[in-house]
Amino acid sequence: MSDKLKIGISIGDVNGIGLEVIIKTLLDNRILEYFTPIVYGNTKVASFHRKALGINDFSFNVIRDPEQAHGKRPNIINCWQEEVKISLGEENEIGGKYAFLSLKHAVDDLLAGKVDALVTAPINKHNIQQDEFDFPGHTEYLQSRTASGDVLMFMISDNLRVGVVTGHIPVKDIAPKLSIETIVSKLALMDASLKQDFWIQKPKIAVLGLNPHAGDKGLIGLEDETIVTPAIEQARAAGIFCFGPYPADGFFASDTYTKFDAVLAMYHDQGLIPFKHIASRSGVNYTAGLPVVRTSPDHGTGYDIAGKNVATETSFREAIFAAIHIVERRREQEALMSNPLVTRRLARDRD
Repeated sequence: MSDKLKIGISIGDVNGIGLEVIIKTLLDNRILEYFTPIVYGNTKVASFHRKALGINDFSFNVIRDPEQAHGKRPNIINCWQEEVKISLGEENEIGGKYAFLSLKHAVDDLLAGKVDALVTAPINKHNIQQDEFDFPGHTEYLQSRTASGDVLMFMISDNLRVGVVTGHIPVKDIAPKLSIETIVSKLALMDASLKQDFWIQKPKIAVLGLNPHAGDKGLIGLEDETIVTPAIEQARAAGIFCFGPYPADGFFASDTYTKFDAVLAMYHDQGLIPFKHIASRSGVNYTAGLPVVRTSPDHGTGYDIAGKNVATETSFREAIFAAIHIVERRREQEALMSNPLVTRRLARDRD
């Protein structure tokens, strides 16, 4: 049991469905055979959600440090002591304040090596804004906390993987943000992640065009001719097996995506709308390019269904297992690379 990974879990917005999907995931004791969960939140807030769901046969083991975690119980660390007013389904400052406290404590322990990976429940990108969180979302916060260079928002599922060049920015800013260097950087991150985190030896990557019909040879915008295509050519020259640009509509409608290991979209909705439809509530948001492993479900705070006991835990459960698999692959690869087999060229028999 001591060899099991410790997975840190931040609870997200306390007024949303974060704790619902967390509790529903951990309610099945069989899942504890695979990892030790450590939830960063507050026992009273968790009890409020448990009672709202009508779940009576579930409890957390309260600890102060991950070292105290019980391998056969869901564990929780109290990140604050004060009473919190829960307003299920409401977007307010309270939801953002305590979502950040949970996230901060979890990331502190992740960076200290006390937990092996982090799974984040959904936050509200507006109400979480404060002095210590001036970021568009989890991805950029973790990028800052880990002092990482470029990172990739990488949506993953059993049958589709989609990354985006530009993330949480206004549509009017997408084209000005695109450059050959930016696209090549994202392709390099995707290629490296597919090899390291998913053990795909020679990944085949599709690149989507920016404009309708991928610009139609310059008739509908010049970016695909002057930026996207040269970026693909440069990446291929660097050894990345990538193709395109493909018109996004026909690419997904014709199931062309099934012929590739991953897809690089130019902007958020171009990639995430088809991904969420195809993944069918089992997708996972993974931040590639970090020195640590972080995943999250592919849905939001779910204010409209908070407290109604209708949220499904499928995506959150998949996010946990994705984190476990990625950590294990990284560690196994590191072990293999640290002690590689010695090879020698055999001399040709001259008899």
